Amino acid sequence: MSAELEDESPKAVIPAFVQEAHEWLQQIHVALDELQQGPHPDRHVTLAHTIKSGIANMGEAAAAIGLSEIERASCSALPFVAAVENPNGNISTNDFVGLCKQLGHIYSALTRATRVACEAEAVSGHAEKLPVTIASGELLSLLHRFRDQQAQLGNYPRNLLAAVIAQVEGMKKNGGERCNITSLKEFLARWSDGEEAFLESVQKQIPAVAAEIHRLKSGAGGGGQPSEQMQPIVEQVAQLSSVAQQVNAAQMLAFCTGLHSFLTLVMQGRVVVAADKYAAVESRLIDNVKALQNWVEAGRMERSAISGILPA
Repeated sequence: MSAELEDESPKAVIPAFVQEAHEWLQQIHVALDELQQGPHPDRHVTLAHTIKSGIANMGEAAAAIGLSEIERASCSALPFVAAVENPNGNISTNDFVGLCKQLGHIYSALTRATRVACEAEAVSGHAEKLPVTIASGELLSLLHRFRDQQAQLGNYPRNLLAAVIAQVEGMKKNGGERCNITSLKEFLARWSDGEEAFLESVQKQIPAVAAEIHRLKSGAGGGGQPSEQMQPIVEQVAQLSSVAQQVNAAQMLAFCTGLHSFLTLVMQGRVVVAADKYAAVESRLIDNVKALQNWVEAGRMERSAISGILPA
């Protein structure tokens, strides 16, 4: 649970908890949808961890403020996560169905807590404007129409709309008759912010990486040995790889993973690399940063379009 929730009384933080819980559920549904598509084993483990962490966090936060129904529903869902956690395990359709049902129980408990939250705000005398909601079926029709229109134009190559539709379908399947438009727009904004922050981090750190590769290229064939100064650069690339995985930047993830392995071998003196090979790495580095910029921009445009068709 966040520090903001920990610093206030249980009753006072119910509205904040409800909002946070909806965010967890959105992340869980997106991860679950991708998990059911049979991703690479490493990605499978990451997605399962996202689901497990979200449910566990929700249960712990609910326990801290006395929402025992949500706590119990969250705890009951964890064994169902365990059933789909191992990518090499014998996972059946029923395992996913069982997990979806348990998420439905959490959602139902959260819906009741939402009513409590609204009542608590009204009693306090300073309730804010209630969030905009729309029937889940109506929202899906709106999103499907937009999808069909864009399919003909081909404007959005990243197809983020599919993830949003899957999320809303999951909520509806689990008993969510109405969707919180305010929370959905905030989710889209946070999604975009995460990618923007990653791009900014790459732009800040890549010059040092490029400088180190240039140094290695300049020393290639001259008898110079890799120095310990490479260690921070290797760690930077590992960090970028980790964040790329978190924001699902697949191309940059693949590049950073390969670059980390390459630089590690060079640092350990296990390979001898010609100058032209370093030049090729420099070129790929530039290409991948440009590709990341285009990837982020495409996501920004698509999320803005999706947000634009949602009710005000």
